[in-house]
Amino acid sequence: MTSSPFDSPPVPNPYALPATTHSYLARAAESLSEAMAATEVPSRYAFAHVAALRAAAALLAARARPTPTRRRPQKNAWVLLAEVAPELTEWATFFSSGAAKRAAAEAGSTRAVTAREADDLVRDADRFLGVVEQSLGLVPHAALRAPTLPLTGAEPGPGSRSGAGVTTLRDARERRAG
Repeated sequence: MTSSPFDSPPVPNPYALPATTHSYLARAAESLSEAMAATEVPSRYAFAHVAALRAAAALLAARARPTPTRRRPQKNAWVLLAEVAPELTEWATFFSSGAAKRAAAEAGSTRAVTAREADDLVRDADRFLGVVEQSLGLVPHAALRAPTLPLTGAEPGPGSRSGAGVTTLRDARERRAG
């Protein structure tokens, strides 16, 4: 049987994943919880983006293999993610495009992002974390809910499991719109 470049990579044994992968996943979940609890819009956006970045780092820790070459240019995590996990290229492009907004939000800009953008990013980061966990052969995390802060965006929110099985950003957006 031949393998096509569009085939999904084999699901790894979750017990054989590096400890670093589990650490990044735990830190991603913590950042996501912080995003959901944040009352300030820039903080909510920044925490959600960092959660996605840590989820990407978890996948990179599990799948990336260093290649011995001379002086190759540095690549950011989103570029590496697209190379190591081509099935997540759309997610990588999406989160990469929000890096400048995250930097502005972390710098304290209150006009960098709207409440809707922050809420949408929290939901997208939550879905992305689940997609990464599934691609690593793990059971996706339990849906997170903000204890006191309702999200202002469209339903379904991050507490909804209707996002289960979402593998692409387009799927996530279509489910939210539909």
